[in-house]
Amino acid sequence: MKKEVVDHLFRHQYGKMVSILIKFFGFSHLETIEDAIQDTFIKATLSWRNQLPDNPEAWLTQAAKNRTIDLLRQIQAEKSRLDKINNGPSSIQLNELFLEHEIEDSQLRMVFVACHPHLKAEEQIAFALKTISGFSTKEIAAALLLKEETVKKRLSRARKSIVEKNIQFNFPEAQQIEDRLNRVLKVIYLTFNEGFHSTNKKEVVRKDLCGEAIRLCVLLLKKKQFRTGSSYALFALLCFLSARIESKTDENNEIVNLRNQDRSKWHPPLIKMGDDALSKSMEYEDVSHYHFEAFIAAEHLKAKTFEETNWNKILFWYRKLNVLHPSPSSRLNMAMVYIQLNEFKEAIILLNQIKSSDLEQRAYLLYGCYSNYYEKTGKGTKALEYMDMAINCVTNTQEKKHLEKERTKILHKFSL
Repeated sequence: MKKEVVDHLFRHQYGKMVSILIKFFGFSHLETIEDAIQDTFIKATLSWRNQLPDNPEAWLTQAAKNRTIDLLRQIQAEKSRLDKINNGPSSIQLNELFLEHEIEDSQLRMVFVACHPHLKAEEQIAFALKTISGFSTKEIAAALLLKEETVKKRLSRARKSIVEKNIQFNFPEAQQIEDRLNRVLKVIYLTFNEGFHSTNKKEVVRKDLCGEAIRLCVLLLKKKQFRTGSSYALFALLCFLSARIESKTDENNEIVNLRNQDRSKWHPPLIKMGDDALSKSMEYEDVSHYHFEAFIAAEHLKAKTFEETNWNKILFWYRKLNVLHPSPSSRLNMAMVYIQLNEFKEAIILLNQIKSSDLEQRAYLLYGCYSNYYEKTGKGTKALEYMDMAINCVTNTQEKKHLEKERTKILHKFSL
């Protein structure tokens, strides 16, 4: 049995299991539940070495329930209640929680609990990525541009706060929805980004994470009280970016840059869904950075070839984005656009405003952009210097291979 199967199921089932078991056992047993689910997947890895069960998801569900009960008995928690779980009303109640509509409801509740105001903002996102999408501490660190040890501390504080402040497994009150929803959207956005621009050493794109983000966004939009311009704009953005996933790599899983992507692989149904969602987002008063990012993504999709890209329109939206939501990433993207427009003075001004530490694990993007700037301005030695810096700090194998190819092109271009 390939480990990839368990990894795939872990990504799709972890959040479901945590949410459902929390609903039944309560937040006071969160760490026990997480341990039980981890144990379940370890057991699956060993048990499925030779053959997969007929229904792996059902196997995992039952094993997680049983393991949780075992662990709770060991610590003698809720003993009188647990004695009745295997038979009678409690057993029926637990099984009913695994019906599809109950799973969706539980996960959505869990998302909002993770974004509760009693938790610090930085703890909310880390906790949500862990409990809902099954991110490892390393993946969370990459998504949030943090050190792993920092993430571990935030997760620990979040768990402690939830128990100590007796946070309930409920949706927010009407007056709290806007603030909590903004946090939920950010979690979904970060989940998708880690899939679309993976920091995983081997995978360039992690379709499971992209799919998970889209699924969570759909869950939100199913409920009227969570429909906003921002939530529709985010869904549009995810659809637009997902439409290009198949063209991001070739048959050898090597990166294909935007200029050379096979645009016939772009997925029209997803583009149509994105267009519809973006139109819907304009019916609401709120405007967010998701709107501008969606407009930028849509502009790329309109171009039949790379050369036909309307870079001036894209720059217009990036400027809007940087005013509303200034960040090192938006400045870096603006610099890239200026380079495409051969407006090199503006590009270098922006690049010099960004510190590599601002981008943490994605610092190689800054160095790569510097390299592109120096190549376009005829300074081959400097272009090579920055490309070497990019190669030295990139962690993804395929990204490194792609940058090495770019390095070879610089060598040939300038006969270095």
